[in-house]
Amino acid sequence: MPDPALVAHVVATTSLTPGEAARVVEDVIAFHAQSVEDYVRARHASLRTYGARNPEIFARIAEELAQRVVAAPELSERQLRRIIYG
Repeated sequence: MPDPALVAHVVATTSLTPGEAARVVEDVIAFHAQSVEDYVRARHASLRTYGARNPEIFARIAEELAQRVVAAPELSERQLRRIIYG
């Protein structure tokens, strides 16, 4: 069960029921609990699906990582490649 105060805040500021708010909070927490490596792999695969090329992908992922709620460490293109390709 997520933090009851956070769920209560979401209920008070939206039209969600307590059950819906708890599910939303759990989803958001799970998204942000994702490791940097898992995020990079999933985001790389997603961007490749839409035809993006690696130089563009690596620049975009590095930019996105810097803006996450809990900022990931700054990763070089080489480090990003190693996460993807091992």
